[in-house]
Amino acid sequence: MRPALVAWLALSLLVGTGAEETCGDPPAAPSHSIPAPRLSPEEQLSPHMPESLRCDACQAIAFQIEEQLSRAEGKVGKKALKESDYMEVLERICSQGWESYGVQELDGEKRLAGPGLPKQEPMSVMVSGGLWPGRLSKMCHGYVGEQGEAQIYETHQRGPAALRELLCHGDKGPCDGDKAGAPAPPKALQNEL
Repeated sequence: MRPALVAWLALSLLVGTGAEETCGDPPAAPSHSIPAPRLSPEEQLSPHMPESLRCDACQAIAFQIEEQLSRAEGKVGKKALKESDYMEVLERICSQGWESYGVQELDGEKRLAGPGLPKQEPMSVMVSGGLWPGRLSKMCHGYVGEQGEAQIYETHQRGPAALRELLCHGDKGPCDGDKAGAPAPPKALQNEL
């Protein structure tokens, strides 16, 4: 009985190897490989947001500020928040996790991706976590410190476009290039003596 069982098992293995292809199943679809963005040493290691991604980061921060302040206004049932309320909301926004943001590469160009940013290629790999949340938090705290909570809240009350203009497009804004996401032209070096 054992030799028959071994022969049957060997025969079923031999016959079964091509059975899937001959039973009318469709051929397997070709697989596609999508590489992760190739990050420079600065993008991998620096605690600061890379220059080329600062405009996208500013847009993300402005979006989060708008969303959270509007949500807080909705909770209190009135249009204006008290100073202590909007200060608390701004602190919470900047200290949040920022884990939903990361970097994608599309046609060789790296862009920040996440809520409030233009949609990126759906079939791409996003590198998130690591230093990205800390960089966004640091930039957010910088904007709040530079502009002041009262100015940010007053600008928020004029609408999302006004807040983006204040934070991202003003004199020192990272989006002052010709297209969003483009780094500003390098500044001329001064002769130091």
